Amino acid sequence: MLETIAPRPGALVRGIIATGTHLPHRRLDRAAVAAFFGKGGGTGTRTVASYDEDTTTMGAEAARAAVASTPDVDVAALWFATASPAYLEKTNASAIHATLRLDASVPAFDFGGAHRSGIGAMRTALLAGPTTLVVASDARDGLATSADESHGGDGAAALLIGDDTAGPVIAEFIGGASVTDEFLERWRIPGGERSRTWEERFGEVAYAPLMRQAWTAALADAGLAAEDIDGLVVVGTHRRAVIRNLRSLGVDPDRIGDDLSSTVGNTGAAHPLLVLANAVEAAAPDQTIAVMALADGVDVLIFRTTEAIASYTPARSVASQLTSGAPVEYATFLSWRGMVAVEPPNRPLPNRPSAAAAHRRDDWKFGFVGSRDRGSGMVHLPPARVSEKGGAVDDMDDMPMADVRGTVASFTVDRLVYSPSPPVVFAVVDFDGGGRVPLEVTDVDADEVEVGMRVEPTFRRLYTADEIHNYFWKVRPLRGADR
Repeated sequence: MLETIAPRPGALVRGIIATGTHLPHRRLDRAAVAAFFGKGGGTGTRTVASYDEDTTTMGAEAARAAVASTPDVDVAALWFATASPAYLEKTNASAIHATLRLDASVPAFDFGGAHRSGIGAMRTALLAGPTTLVVASDARDGLATSADESHGGDGAAALLIGDDTAGPVIAEFIGGASVTDEFLERWRIPGGERSRTWEERFGEVAYAPLMRQAWTAALADAGLAAEDIDGLVVVGTHRRAVIRNLRSLGVDPDRIGDDLSSTVGNTGAAHPLLVLANAVEAAAPDQTIAVMALADGVDVLIFRTTEAIASYTPARSVASQLTSGAPVEYATFLSWRGMVAVEPPNRPLPNRPSAAAAHRRDDWKFGFVGSRDRGSGMVHLPPARVSEKGGAVDDMDDMPMADVRGTVASFTVDRLVYSPSPPVVFAVVDFDGGGRVPLEVTDVDADEVEVGMRVEPTFRRLYTADEIHNYFWKVRPLRGADR
């Protein structure tokens, strides 16, 4: 079945208003796999979610970056897509909604289960009316030495979709097409620990005509020829189908964009949005950018950048994150993924968090909102009813702290406390403008931490107990251009 999706004639300019991405700090050198097992691996690196990250926390970080890029645009809906949800039955988008402190009237929905859900959510938002924040996140796994392990990647992307009445559109949606076909190429049953794939040549042959059909229809829908495309990125977990069929699309090889396969790996449901964000962030005005995604069919979306792209600055670009990562040992990667069990610290496991207590403190737990005394101006973290200065009662204003940077005043390295990845670094953080609180430092080696280090809040998972994820905020070091 083929469906084209060009905007209606005379409609408002609609497309991408902002981009937000999150690439985990840790990177695995694929050569380490072969060095350990004698096979597998390959060249390049893949991104690795830390032990305290999951698809919800990565999605929250990408969403925060998108919103920070356009703080004056109101989000009217939030859609979250992942093939590796932290919860089933419970809505994962609601946690992201809470970190953004969106109004209760803003709906938050999951698009879950399949790799195609990411680009599907985006396609739907491009054709829908409200200003929608589309967030996609995934953590890709596979058996040790498998192609999925080496060529997968972890990450998230968020694209704010709307028309020019909401804010400047940096990339206008000008057309596309979707082709759907039912064939068994990749699958995972509920509760399954890994994806399964059919023989490689089958997928290569099955995708070939679908790619050509979708590409031809998308170009016609946008009123373009192949030579009019300034950049095309083709993604799919079936890498052989992508590589072998790329030439048939008739696009100059010099105009094939970076699919991030050698530096990030394929991030599943998030990958079409991630590579599109990367292409848009690097584009000049009046460039046509196309993304094609292979998953149970083929989807193509085509955009043209506007003059607004010249003055657009993402809160954290893909390019800047690519240059700021740090290596992770293969043994640590296997431990974080639960592929090997290591001896934990000899301390009791944490108790499950209280649902009632968490709900009473949602603004603090998910939004990282403190309070400021109206009289003295003192910032209280966590929020307080009684001022530490002067003793005024219930005379406070909310003080959002999630985007406020701080400085490490003191720290300790704890090698005894329970953690899936000891040691744990705790720091007393003084926030710019007031407020002091002890927090865990993440994305850092213990010997890197020092008094005076600049840090920023990041939303993470503290632990999981009784199948309940306990989310809260940590801090991570500011690095490179972010300092």
